[in-house]
Amino acid sequence: MSTLLALDTATEACSVALLHDGKVTSHYEVIPRLHAQKLLPMIQQLLSDAGTTLQAVEAIAFGRGPGAFTGVRIAIGVVQGLAFALDRPVLPVSNLAVLAQRALREHGARQVAAAIDARMDEVYWGCYRETDGEMRLVGCEAVLPPEAAALPGDASGDWFGAGTGWGYGERIGASLVGQDASMLPHAEDLLTLARFAWARGEAIPADQAQPVYLRDKVATPKSER
Repeated sequence: MSTLLALDTATEACSVALLHDGKVTSHYEVIPRLHAQKLLPMIQQLLSDAGTTLQAVEAIAFGRGPGAFTGVRIAIGVVQGLAFALDRPVLPVSNLAVLAQRALREHGARQVAAAIDARMDEVYWGCYRETDGEMRLVGCEAVLPPEAAALPGDASGDWFGAGTGWGYGERIGASLVGQDASMLPHAEDLLTLARFAWARGEAIPADQAQPVYLRDKVATPKSER
């Protein structure tokens, strides 16, 4: 693959990344509630800086959730609009996996418990292990109370906690070697995971792109569920 675009708006961070002719460039900003206004200009600037155009993009990867519902929908809408116009496939990538991949890149963590604050006193949760440079899911992703979050049953060795869900760290019964509760998904790591997915033939048509919320009732207060 020569040119791959990745974008993510599932959390407070808005980021885009581009692989073009073997070089990776990215732009990342923490801009709550400004994703819809900022995303397309960020994409255009990244393409311009790389000396290429949208027409050169062979596929578009995106953070498919879990995360903020509005943010995930923004990503889906933009990706589908671009992919339909360009007649290109898309690559959905878990935002929890992106967090784990960032922890590998920045902290060298090969086993990561990724957690995103899901509000309503819950966290989005997933555990990952590194295999050949790719953080792969162990078990399944879930949304649950912090007290119910746990490492895999066969967990051993050092585990690192990544993501805003670790703001509930004192309530999560997991033994860690370190954590970063301020970490948010970054499109550069989404791009890395998308390249693995592309190599496995996991690209799909744009109309099959679906958000993954993990939570069925997205707007009902916990007391009413």
